Amino acid sequence: MIDRDHKLPVKRQAQLLDISRGTAYYRPRPVNERDLALMRRIDELHLEHPFAGSRLLCGLLRREGHRVGRLHVGTLMARMGIEALYKKPNTSRKHPRHPIYPYLLRGLKIERANQVWAMDITYIPMARGFVYLAAVLDWHSRRVLAHRVSITMEADFCVAALEEAIARHGKPEIMNTDQGSQFSSLEFTDTLRHHGIAISMDGRGCWRDNVFVERLWKSIKYEDVYLKAYETVSAVRAGLAAYIDFYNTRRPHSAHGGRTPEEAYYATLPTSRLAA
Repeated sequence: MIDRDHKLPVKRQAQLLDISRGTAYYRPRPVNERDLALMRRIDELHLEHPFAGSRLLCGLLRREGHRVGRLHVGTLMARMGIEALYKKPNTSRKHPRHPIYPYLLRGLKIERANQVWAMDITYIPMARGFVYLAAVLDWHSRRVLAHRVSITMEADFCVAALEEAIARHGKPEIMNTDQGSQFSSLEFTDTLRHHGIAISMDGRGCWRDNVFVERLWKSIKYEDVYLKAYETVSAVRAGLAAYIDFYNTRRPHSAHGGRTPEEAYYATLPTSRLAA
């Protein structure tokens, strides 16, 4: 798909094909089957016990018969992009090009669509590998507004999902993310500022700010991904698109008294946006 001998730069070819630039440059490095099995089990345990760090996860894995050390568990967690969800001091130095923005949702009553959006990335296991899923979620209705699948965790596919959500649904007043490098990157934050969207970031590893997106990940994985063990990236893309459509339009949500996320979204969407 990408022609490295073409006169157009690889970056421009990726833009025209609507794929992540990181995907275009990526060279896959095989992961052995033992590590893939460990990563899938770590993912399952993380969904059940999101407070568990590498020490606890290592203990749980050993009790199940896995011979693994804490450092290796931590390495796999980093590769998967997961960490324990609990409040801890943020002692890391801020990168001069990646400023961390304040958390804007404390005490805010969120009661309508497009008031606050959230975005996050999760690891998606496959039968013989893994990919990453990024999703834009409307905080009030829990509706998934856009998503992208990528084989790397570069910022590009997050920006692509954000731009699709804005093009299709307008813009939120606030976008809330964690402090991950994809979301603190200039590419991502410049897109938000260009559209006049206020930027809010969670406290590092803080469970309260991730809970709605974590519930979405649990639904996607237990109701789709773990049941199907997708073989190819194209199968993941097609399967997740079908499940997310089901989640938005047909799956009742307890937070809305049995209404679907789509019904809850349009019920509180401003009239001007409905007319558009």
